[in-house]
Parts: sequence; C-alpha cells; structure tokens
Amino acid sequence: MKAIVYTKYGSPDVLHLEEVKKPAINEEKVLVKVYAASINAGDWHLLTADPFPQRLMGVGLFKPKNTILGADIAGCVEAVGRNVKQFQSGDAVFGDVFGLGSGSFAEYVSVPESALALKPSNVSFEEAAALPVAAITALQGLRDQGHIHPGQKVLINGASGGVGTFAVQIAKAFGAEVTAVCSTQNLEMARSIGADHVIDYTQEDFTQNGQQYDLILAANGYHPLSAYQHALTPQGIYVFTGGLPAQTFQALFLGPLMSKSDGRKMTSITKKQIKKNCFS
Repeated sequence: MKAIVYTKYGSPDVLHLEEVKKPAINEEKVLVKVYAASINAGDWHLLTADPFPQRLMGVGLFKPKNTILGADIAGCVEAVGRNVKQFQSGDAVFGDVFGLGSGSFAEYVSVPESALALKPSNVSFEEAAALPVAAITALQGLRDQGHIHPGQKVLINGASGGVGTFAVQIAKAFGAEVTAVCSTQNLEMARSIGADHVIDYTQEDFTQNGQQYDLILAANGYHPLSAYQHALTPQGIYVFTGGLPAQTFQALFLGPLMSKSDGRKMTSITKKQIKKNCFS
C-alpha cells in the first residue's frame, strides 16, 4: 500500500510517499481502508519532535518509532479478526488510531475495534475524519473535566481552531452562555457557530477586563495559569487542552497545587480513546 512516511524528525520536507507493507490483522483487530484523514497539531509535534521531552515518552529518541503519522480516520472495514464483535466487512467507520502503531496517512490501518465507531449515514467521510481528536477533546474537556451545565458562563480561548470550534458548539448545546476568544479575522465565524460574545485577543485581554467565568476551556493556553485563575468565578473550573510547553508544564504540575489553595479548579485533559458513548 502507499503511505506518507517519515524516518527522521524535521519539517514537512522530510515526508515522502512510499510503498510499504499492508498491515495485517490478528484475531482482535480490524483492517480499515482509509477514505479520509485529517491533520492535527499533534501530527506537527510528532513530525518535529517539539517539544523535545516527548522523545522520552516512547515516540523515539533519535528517530520516529512509528513512521506513519495521522490519528483521525474515516473509511470502510476491509476485514475483521475472528474475535471482533462490533464490525463486519463493508461497515463505514471512523475513529482515532493515535498510539496504535498504524497511522492514518496511509491506504489502510489495522487497529483494535475499540478505536472505531460506526460512521453516521448523514456524515461524509471527510466530515467524520475531522471529528475524533478535536471533537472528543472538546467534549471531554467541557463535559468530563469541566462538568458543564446549562446557564453557566463559559469562555473558549482559541475558539477558531480545531478543538475550539467544536467547543463553542458543544458548550451551546449544553445551554451555556459562550464567549469565544479568537483573532479579528475569525470573529464572525465564531458568531456563526453559536458564540454569544466574541473577544478579539489582538485588541483585548480577557483576563484583565474584570469579567469572570464559571468554566474556561483553553484550546490555546497562551496566558499564565494565574491569569486564568483570576478570570474564574470562586468555584470556577479551568481546563487546559493545548498550548506552549510552558503553559503545558504549568497546567500539569502547578494546576493541582493551585486548586488545593483556592476554590477554583485548575485542570488539564489527556484525551481518551474514542468510544461510542462519547456521543451519548
């Protein structure tokens, strides 16, 4: 099969189209013919090995351990192992294959059935391939970590990105009053997907305007953790989903300490594997 392969870290110039061995399946796996795949920030981090510490976390110290990038997939089941219960040949599926050794920038992937869900008939393969990483991160950040409920004031920082655009729509679906923070060129887009209020971060710092929010989801965490804390109501929750290495460090290591000293909760999300009940 054909795949986009990289054997060393670097810019997109190190990617190349190559003929590789078609993945096999065992008794527990599903072989999927990939119809569509999407690109996420995580693919860039893996491609460039930035930040560097991720090399120490199993991705490869001097060169990539898995040479095919891509987490989001949508396609059709080609074959199933004899112990697979949920799918059969011909099923249209989508899912998240990150960390399973079979990247989606290829003609086929071989993955456990737990990585997949049936694709809704009213969603195209291209639309389905844009969902798993970004949408599930937004859903879990708001619902599972943020405990969102109707009537809350919710702010989405980074509202025009992959996670952010889903977060705005999901927060509105939960009945929240949503403020979207993005650049000038994306203000109208944020309004069009449901934001009640928009803030142009090039003109205004939402952490300094005196407003407080019950829940802040930081899809771009480009503020000190203390600034986010200041923008929360006394029992508010901050959920970090992505940002620069400094913000990542603060969220992971300082957040729990700050939560203990204050009624506000400072937390972060590690996206779980896609599950069917994520959409319930």
